[in-house]
Amino acid sequence: MASLDYYLDEQLSRGRAYFSREEALEALGLSAEAFIAAAARLAKKHRLVSPRRGFYLILRPEDRVAGAPDPVRWIDPLMKYLSLDYRISLLRAAAFHGASHQAAMVFQVIVPKQLRAFDIGRHRLQFIYQTPAAFAKTNVPDWLSQMKSEAGFARVAGVELTLLDCARYFTRPPASMARPRLLRTLVQRPTQANWLKPPWPMRTPPCAGLGICWSALVTWARPRSWNRSPARPNP
Repeated sequence: MASLDYYLDEQLSRGRAYFSREEALEALGLSAEAFIAAAARLAKKHRLVSPRRGFYLILRPEDRVAGAPDPVRWIDPLMKYLSLDYRISLLRAAAFHGASHQAAMVFQVIVPKQLRAFDIGRHRLQFIYQTPAAFAKTNVPDWLSQMKSEAGFARVAGVELTLLDCARYFTRPPASMARPRLLRTLVQRPTQANWLKPPWPMRTPPCAGLGICWSALVTWARPRSWNRSPARPNP
């Protein structure tokens, strides 16, 4: 019978730094009690950490200083384990799109279910609830991007969806204090559709679902210099 130590090394050799309790029990043939005892022993040695009950992260030596790997490396398998769709958004998505020059202190994920925030090592994960109906209408492939890490890909809100998420959920300080600068930076970032550029007048967005509130949002978020009326020629 293989040990849990051997199982961790085997997973890492495959480039996989996470596993579920069910997978380990099936592979090792351990009883639930024996597995819990072995996992607790390895957790004390800083080889394992569990962000959610039944889901484990394998810590490499370079991860032990922070207490856990970067959440972008394991948020996708965690959400698959929980059978939940998701998107990374707000501060981390804005940083991904180049709208922030500082590392996000909170890793924010929008989900269609109430989940508690938690700290794991030096990382803090916050889950923002969106009603299932609204989530289904916005969390569509055309409005999402892929955030790449050495462990794979994670879903992240595209520029347009990040902009709307920031306008909707940045309502409390200190996040609300950074909202105008963040939105203005995102508005100025060009996209393939070329409709986020600041020529005057602003173009109408190609997404019908976003078009309802987009005009007012862009007017509020764009720099003041854009709002100036063109000078009238002298008679």
